[in-house]
Amino acid sequence: MHPLLRRLAGGDRRSTGLADEVARDISQASNLFAIVVDGMTVDDPVVRMRAADAVEKASRAQPDLLQPHKKTILTNVATVVQSEVRWHLVQLIPRLRLTANERKQAIALLWSCLECRSKIVQVNAMQALADLAVQDGRLRKIVIERLRSLAVEGGPAVRARARNLLRGSRNENA
Repeated sequence: MHPLLRRLAGGDRRSTGLADEVARDISQASNLFAIVVDGMTVDDPVVRMRAADAVEKASRAQPDLLQPHKKTILTNVATVVQSEVRWHLVQLIPRLRLTANERKQAIALLWSCLECRSKIVQVNAMQALADLAVQDGRLRKIVIERLRSLAVEGGPAVRARARNLLRGSRNENA
């Protein structure tokens, strides 16, 4: 395992360990960023989770860091079912510049994440879908429909996020 990924190892999934420190490091070096993107698929669930956290944090201010890794994110990382990885994965998707086919693939992934057991994954997937729908009127109508149903039938956190997103869509003349 690469020494950078070893910094993310140890402990359990209840802590972020050195993910913030690694996020700072990788935001300044694209070669290190690539290592941590690959770390999102390693065998160790703690490393996977913390790698996903570091990639998400580093890409907040610099979303272009993700672009060279778009295929890896949409294929390899998308197959990881670990909730802690998924909730960061869905946050990454709206930061990517996607082709039409990649966009379809990403939207399908986000729809599937609405069915995850993790409420964090669900609310982050809702947010990502809403973010993608801003530029796509057809998707926007479908997302608003789904948000309306989740505002009634989801768990408390899901209902609250759906209501907030629906309020935001009304403010943007939904």
